[in-house]
Amino acid sequence: MSDLSHFRRETRAWLEANCPPEMRTPMISDDDPYRGGRNAKFASEPQRVWFERMRDKGWTVPDWPQEYGGAGLDASETKVLREEMAIMGARSPLNSFGIWMLGPALLKYGTEEQKKDHLPKIAAGLIRWCQGYSEPNAGSDLASLQTRAESDGSHYIINGQKIWTSYANYCDWIFCLVRTDPSAKKHDGISFILFDMTSKGVSTKPILLISGYSPFCETFFDNVRVPKSQVVGAVNRGWDVAKYLLQHERAMISGSGGRGIGRPLGQIAADSLGMDDAGRLQDPMLRSQIASLEVDEAALAAAGERMTDLAKVGQSHPASSSAMKYYATELNKRRHEILMSAGGFNGLEWESERSGAGSRSRAWLRSKANSIEGGTSEIMLGIVAKRILDLPGA
Repeated sequence: MSDLSHFRRETRAWLEANCPPEMRTPMISDDDPYRGGRNAKFASEPQRVWFERMRDKGWTVPDWPQEYGGAGLDASETKVLREEMAIMGARSPLNSFGIWMLGPALLKYGTEEQKKDHLPKIAAGLIRWCQGYSEPNAGSDLASLQTRAESDGSHYIINGQKIWTSYANYCDWIFCLVRTDPSAKKHDGISFILFDMTSKGVSTKPILLISGYSPFCETFFDNVRVPKSQVVGAVNRGWDVAKYLLQHERAMISGSGGRGIGRPLGQIAADSLGMDDAGRLQDPMLRSQIASLEVDEAALAAAGERMTDLAKVGQSHPASSSAMKYYATELNKRRHEILMSAGGFNGLEWESERSGAGSRSRAWLRSKANSIEGGTSEIMLGIVAKRILDLPGA
């Protein structure tokens, strides 16, 4: 414990000395995070300084081994780092699907060559990754995917289509599920493969959402040649890798339901609705909703701590991420509903400078997708019912 206390003091001092003040403010726009990649540009000099200092420290991926670009911190040290960053409001230096999803899958299933090739580039923000899972006819029933990879000597020839590939038009590489054995049962015969988005035959088309923004794309593969050495895990056993990665994706998405950052909801609501004589939010119904949300946010945070502690000792349930993903995304939708109510009619603004180009209403619309992406809420509840509650199937 004394060693951990010493590490906390050192970490706090380093963060205080190295995190620019501009990087201690909440990220309020989809353009605020630094995502890395071949064509990445820093939004500001403080953002560049913060990223490079954290990268050089190994703290973009603090719990990864040092030989792969991390700092080799153990779980307790990593938790301390996250806590100290949260206390000072420090932004994440690098937001990356490579860190949150592909990295853990490579650490578990990748060959040593694959780890040495891809992980340091992820840690250093050199390559930006997207995810090739869903297809037009394979969403919740992902295992029915039809994108095919046909053997051709030392390569596969990939043909098919993916959909809802986040930021595919900006990404450098894709981790993709393909069918390598069409005759096998649908959960079998699937392989997990990596390839460059600049490969001949890869094209993307943005999908315009109701919010007016387009983080998602359709992605098309037309005779794309990929070396077989880029298959992660065993050929035809990609579903094992996919399920493991989904646990990390759902844990990532569940972060959307964590305690809100920036100004408290009550203060935001008071700007529009005013305070009563006792200094409380004028609207008692909204006051009650905010209090209820904050209690549930605290409960989610406690559940997350418990899940992390169980994982440390190898006792976490594989379906726990589904429970957390369901609760967190439903909670995030509630938060945005309250934000819309708190804004009054001003919350409906769509394009004005005062509203930040309708940032509140657009974020409210975007939050509806939280309960779809990474597995719908209905699918998550089914997993919880079957694997945690042990209820009989329909």
